[in-house]
Parts: sequence; structure tokens; C-alpha cells
Amino acid sequence: MVDTKVLFIMFSKKKNTSKLDSDQRQLYENARARALQKKRLFQHFVIFLVGAVLLIVLNVVIGYQEDFMPLGYNWFVWAILAWSFFFLIHVINVWVTNSFMGKEWEQKQLEKLVARQKERIAELQQQVDHDYPLSKDSGNNIVIDKTEPRVIDPNTPDKNY
Repeated sequence: MVDTKVLFIMFSKKKNTSKLDSDQRQLYENARARALQKKRLFQHFVIFLVGAVLLIVLNVVIGYQEDFMPLGYNWFVWAILAWSFFFLIHVINVWVTNSFMGKEWEQKQLEKLVARQKERIAELQQQVDHDYPLSKDSGNNIVIDKTEPRVIDPNTPDKNY
């Protein structure tokens, strides 16, 4: 008879069936993040259009604050221009900045920094090797005292040899 507890444990654990290696996983995550950026930009655009129409309807059709005209233009024009500026910044961030400073750019910068650190470590190691050379007698970089061992007389331990 099969123990039901063993069967429950065998079939209840989730098994990792993912066949993707780390490079494929990273490519997938980058593509997913990029798609999410573009999705949010599109959502921002739709909300911008709906909001702009709503502001125009508020001022022109309903007549809300139609006497308020800063610098000779209706207030909704300034609100839409300000919103357009923020939307333009969002567009630049998604399409321009990400193209120049995306994941590939970040990876190249990391590689440059690691290479500089390795060069600096090599320079410091050469300086240490020059200033504090190791004894050439030792094969395993451990300096061994090759003088004869001292024998201390138990009757006179304080006597210098």
C-alpha cells in the first residue's frame, strides 16, 4: 500500500521546469521592461488626449473660468502646454535616453569600471612586490627562519643566547 503522505509531498511541490539559461532570462526581462515602458507611454498619451479634451470642454462648452486668461490665452491652453511638456519628457525618456543609456550601455560601463579596477589592483600588486619582495628561497612564498634552533636551559631560562 502506498503512503498517501509521500504521494502528497511528491506531487505538491512545484518543480522548476524553466529551460531558460541566465542570458535568455536576462534578455526576456529586458524585453519585458522595455514593453512595459512603451505601454506606460501609450497610456500616458491616451490620458493626455482625454484630459486635454476634458479641459477644453470645461472651458469652452461649460464656461468654467472663461474669464481667466493669463497672458492673453485661455487657462486650458497653458494647462495643456504644461502637460505636453511633461509628456514630451516622458517620450524622450522612453525613446531617446533609453536607446543611448539602456542595458547595453550599463553593461559596457560596468565592464570599463571592472577593467580599471583590475588595472589599479595590478599596479598596486607590482608596487607591493617591488617594495616588499618575497624571499627567493621559499617555493611556497613562506619565509622560513633557517637559523639553528635555540636550546633553553631549564635552570637558567633568562639567559640570552
